[in-house]
Amino acid sequence: MSSVSPADFTLADLFRGNLQLTSPPAIYFQLKNIIEDPNRPISDAGQIIDKDPALSMRLLKLVNSAFFGFPARITTINHAINLVGAEELQNLVLGTLVIEKFSSLPGGMLTAHEFWAMSLRCALSAKELANYWEKPSDTESLFICGLLHDIGKLVFYNRIPELAREVGLFVESGYAEVDAERHIIGFDHYQAGAYLSRLWNLPGIIGETIAQHASPDYQGPYKKAADIVRTADLINKMEFSLDATCLEPIGISDSLLSQIVDKVHDQFEDIFAVFYPAR
Repeated sequence: MSSVSPADFTLADLFRGNLQLTSPPAIYFQLKNIIEDPNRPISDAGQIIDKDPALSMRLLKLVNSAFFGFPARITTINHAINLVGAEELQNLVLGTLVIEKFSSLPGGMLTAHEFWAMSLRCALSAKELANYWEKPSDTESLFICGLLHDIGKLVFYNRIPELAREVGLFVESGYAEVDAERHIIGFDHYQAGAYLSRLWNLPGIIGETIAQHASPDYQGPYKKAADIVRTADLINKMEFSLDATCLEPIGISDSLLSQIVDKVHDQFEDIFAVFYPAR
């Protein structure tokens, strides 16, 4: 059992004293400032990305992948911005930088490769699922919301690996994951992920969809986005059984589920190789 009492451990304790973790991805916010400044030309965003050749190359690979399916090859970041939009590219930058920041984990019950593979499938499912629901106003953020919905798990494995492994053992013995986390740590990984999102000053839709992932009765301003990401995660976890019984109340049939799973399967390998290149 752990030596830390949940009553003595807070979310602030989890992040205290770790500048590498709490420092937000700088390029993302440089892009955000440009996009939100009506006096700055959008070409300035391309110049920011071009200063990082490795990031620029990965983004070009993404926009030329099955993720977008453009018929002609895109060779410059400015061309990519004009085609996919500045906000979409900004979110791809955020996803790329966060995966880079959390590209390895201490030895345990979860590998970074497994984590990001599951997260990317959820992100792709969320983006695809939005085509069948009434879309939230900030549709461009659904992919990044899906990608980061479990980011708190990586915080746990980086900051408190012994407790994270203990949670894993409880889950293997039949406990619900959120219940095990709250029992052992004092709060769950969704709360941790939302806290990190606030530390980084990410858009509210990201932090709120993380915070409310385990709260299907949530009725706040980002309800639609939270519902889509939550359902995408469920589809991801039930992918191999293709049993949509528990999705019937929200109108997802077996045939629709199969369509979503097939589309995600077709996109996944190509995109994952860019987001998480062989290490």
